[in-house]
Amino acid sequence: MDISPRVLRYFMAVAEELHFGRAASRLYIAQPSLSHQIRKLEETLGTPLFVRSSRRVQLTAAGRTLVREAPIALAALEHAVRQTQLAGTGVATTIRLGYTPVTSLDTLTTLLDALQEDRPGFTVDAQEFFSAEIPERLGAGDLDIGLALAPQLVDGVAGEILREEPVSALLSTRHRLAAAPAIPVTALRDETLQLFPRRLAPAYYDGIVAACREAGFVPEIRAYEEPPAKAMLRLSSGRVVGLAPASFAEHAAQGSTSIVVRDIIDPPIMAELSMLWSAHDRSPSLASVLDTARRCAERNGWLHAHTT
Repeated sequence: MDISPRVLRYFMAVAEELHFGRAASRLYIAQPSLSHQIRKLEETLGTPLFVRSSRRVQLTAAGRTLVREAPIALAALEHAVRQTQLAGTGVATTIRLGYTPVTSLDTLTTLLDALQEDRPGFTVDAQEFFSAEIPERLGAGDLDIGLALAPQLVDGVAGEILREEPVSALLSTRHRLAAAPAIPVTALRDETLQLFPRRLAPAYYDGIVAACREAGFVPEIRAYEEPPAKAMLRLSSGRVVGLAPASFAEHAAQGSTSIVVRDIIDPPIMAELSMLWSAHDRSPSLASVLDTARRCAERNGWLHAHTT
């Protein structure tokens, strides 16, 4: 149904004046032209909006309904136009951000704080996905930016490393390795490692397996696709060792009396968190977010992780 904002404004003027002559004068158009536009609007809607007589003009029930609804429609259109214009200048917009669970406790919250400080006009719609899903979501246009653990890029998706950090071990205070200040990779030889399934972050999973192979053994891995809280509960049993990026491990174990975090050493295993975006997106708003993310990484030393 093709109804222009201009015609709705014509209608509102007649509804407020209840006089075609005065409304035409107010709108600076000829009265016959205004009457013609209102008749076309009534034809489009399929119902009369005014009862006309030689002495007065009155609104019909349909007309009274449109008096309520038209300002809402006009305001929504004006809002959409204003937000689009602001987004085009990089001043304000809604950013659809996809993040992987291991970023949620530190990296994501730090970045959101930085965006709030640098870009107060931005609204961030943050959604959780596994790392393997995020490039596909970006490629499909469902997201504007992503935070993924060791992602595999797809056509049309660009990315760069936002954070490098060691992988840490999470284990029960009752575990035999809990008393060690740090855990050599070789000490994991006889342990069962708890990870999420390879398909959710293949490069990260393969990096851990490769580190174990270089240390002379093939790791025993149990893969679980479950929320972090449930994974922590499983670790408290003392029978498995969880491996996770250090920032996630420290926050996940914070306040726990049954779980400790230990560095993995000789050598450390490194995790890379990347930010991803559509390679075809040249918008100022995306450029603003990327600029804030890079400065956030530099300010927090995310690309200078301790590796010795």
